[in-house]
Parts: sequence; C-alpha cells; structure tokens
Amino acid sequence: MSDENKIWLSSPHMGGSEQKYIAQAFAKNELSSFGDNIIEFEKNIDSYLGEKTKAVAVSSGTAAIHLALILSGVGYGDEVICQSFTFSASANPIMYQGATPIFIDSEMDTWNMCPIHLEKAIQDRIIRGNKPKAIIVVHLYGMPAKILEIVSIASKYNIKLIEDSAEALGSTYLEKKCGTFGDFGIVSFNGNKIITSSGGGVLICKTEEDKQKAIFLATQSKDNAIHYQHSEIGYNYRMSNVIAGIGRGQMEVLDKHMASRQGVNEFYKNLFKNIKGVSILIEPNANYKSNHWLSCILIDEHTSGITREEVRLQLLANNIESRPLWKPMHMQPIFSKYKFYGNRFSERLFNKGLCLPSGSNLNKSEKDRIKESLLKVFE
Repeated sequence: MSDENKIWLSSPHMGGSEQKYIAQAFAKNELSSFGDNIIEFEKNIDSYLGEKTKAVAVSSGTAAIHLALILSGVGYGDEVICQSFTFSASANPIMYQGATPIFIDSEMDTWNMCPIHLEKAIQDRIIRGNKPKAIIVVHLYGMPAKILEIVSIASKYNIKLIEDSAEALGSTYLEKKCGTFGDFGIVSFNGNKIITSSGGGVLICKTEEDKQKAIFLATQSKDNAIHYQHSEIGYNYRMSNVIAGIGRGQMEVLDKHMASRQGVNEFYKNLFKNIKGVSILIEPNANYKSNHWLSCILIDEHTSGITREEVRLQLLANNIESRPLWKPMHMQPIFSKYKFYGNRFSERLFNKGLCLPSGSNLNKSEKDRIKESLLKVFE
C-alpha cells in the first residue's frame, strides 16, 4: 500500500465557527439536552428547508426514523414498506417497533424506490389483508427519488410517508428540498455526511403538535409533574447542546460544501467521459438537483474489461478509500426472510457499483492522485 496520506471517501470538514458555538455552550454550562444551540440549530434547519417545517434535533438519523414511525402509529405486527437499496439504519427502526419490513426494489433513473413496484406491493399487501402502515423512501447518495410519484401513491392509499434524507440535505426536486415532501423527514449529521455535528440527526415534522410529541418521546416521556412520572415508554434521543453547536457552525458552510461535492461529481464525469463501460450517477433531468454527497459509478466489466473489485483494489493500493454500493436489505442475512417486490435491479447496482472519494475538502493534489490511479487501472 502507498505511504501517501489516505484519501477518505467522505471525511468531516469543519468550517471554522463551530468552536465558537461550543464555547458558548461551555460558558453557559449548557452541556446537556437543552440550551440555545439546540433551539437555534432547529431554527437554522427550518429556515434552510423553507417549508414551515418543525425540526427536532435528536441523537441520530436512526433515532429520527424511529420517532417518525411512532408518530405514524406503527406498532407491533404492522407492515412498513422500505426501500431495499439503502443502509440498514433505514430498516432497523421498523424492527424496534415490532413491525414487519416489506422491501421494494430500485428503478434505473435515480437508483431509489421504484414507484411501480411500490404500488404493486401495496395492492398485494391489501389483498392479503395487511395494508402497510408507513412507507420509508430514501434519497440515496443525495439523489432525489421519484418523490412526487411516491407521494401520490402514499396519498392514494392513505399511508404515512417518511423521507429518509440522511444523505440528501440540500438536494431538491422542482426546487423543493428533500425531506419536506412526506409526512415526516429525517436528516443525518453523522461524521461522513455533507455536514456533520460529529453525530446526531433531525426529525422534520409538519406540525407543532408532532414536534412537541417527538421532543416528549425523545426526552424519556417525562410527564408534567414535579416528580419523575412516566405514562409512556420514552427514549434518550434528544441531541446534546454541545453537538448542536457544531451543527450551527456547519450550517454556515452547507451551501459551500454542497457546491464542492457537486464539483467533485463534475470531476468524475469529465474523467470517465471517454472510458467505455463506466457510467456515473447523475440527475435524470433538470427537475432534480443532487447534493452529490457521494459520487458513484457502475462498471460493466464486459465492456470495460475491468471489474468493480479491481478498481477498488487499485485505489486501495494507492491509499484511496472507495466502497461498494449498499448491499440491498433483502440480501442481508437479518432481513432475507422478509417479502421483496422487484426485478432485482438493486442487486445489479450492488454487484457493479462503487462509491468514490467525494469529500468537500478534496484538494487538487488528491484529485490528481485519484485520477492517476483510476486511469492506470482502466488503461
């Protein structure tokens, strides 16, 4: 392996003002799950989304999905439709509620949930007497799903829609931000996301009632009493005021980070434009605008003569991180017994796809190293 510094897939990228807000938290001794940073961070998110949303800062995107399922009325024995081609955090909260996941395949344009297979699944579940209680759609790698079609289907069958926008903060469809189309949305601020608070996430609600209920659940469901009293099961899901301070600083550079990642995507488009057998995930048309959290390629080994694994190992030899696309949930050992609807296009994505370094802090010399390494393997 090369002794040069490692080029990461997507590393944290601080903007400079985060420490100011952290210092304020320390100065006011607001180090727990209350304080100005949480309040202001939620306001920052609402202002950015621009849809009169009601953001709730929580400990992770996974926690946000769990709360969204609870607020959607999902309980033991219910069925929840979930995109198969995603990270396990999209599906795990379904199991927390004792519900049953039903997995849906991807379509070719955005790699996200296929509306055709979605409606077929809903119709089949209804015939079987198990109308789904909620739908979890994912805007994967920052690319918006065919969200208006999915919203229409959810509305047609009166099923709650949860948008997993963990990777899609800033992405838009018809200039409307991802995370604001469904009944609930979620965003992640994990260390590898487009902006990070070192961890944490946000639940995006549509009403103040849902926001207050989410905060209640996220703070151990403490009843309004002078002593500790609990009439419902609660969770320790509220975001720390210190972490929210990092988030406030990161919000100041979100647009800059997004522009940088979109620039990285252009870099790869130019790099691969004359290489046969390689296609890159890009917007299907002008209605879509991806933040390009990660730039991803598909490699047709029959045309290129190169496999996905050969490319990954070549990059690894040069101390450059890359990673296969998500392994679909219906292929995972823990979820393989659950119902899947589709033509297995997501399996093709997994077998042929690779995520390439996409950080907003990639510099020219690092891009040159990536280019040299990729051209070497394809030549």
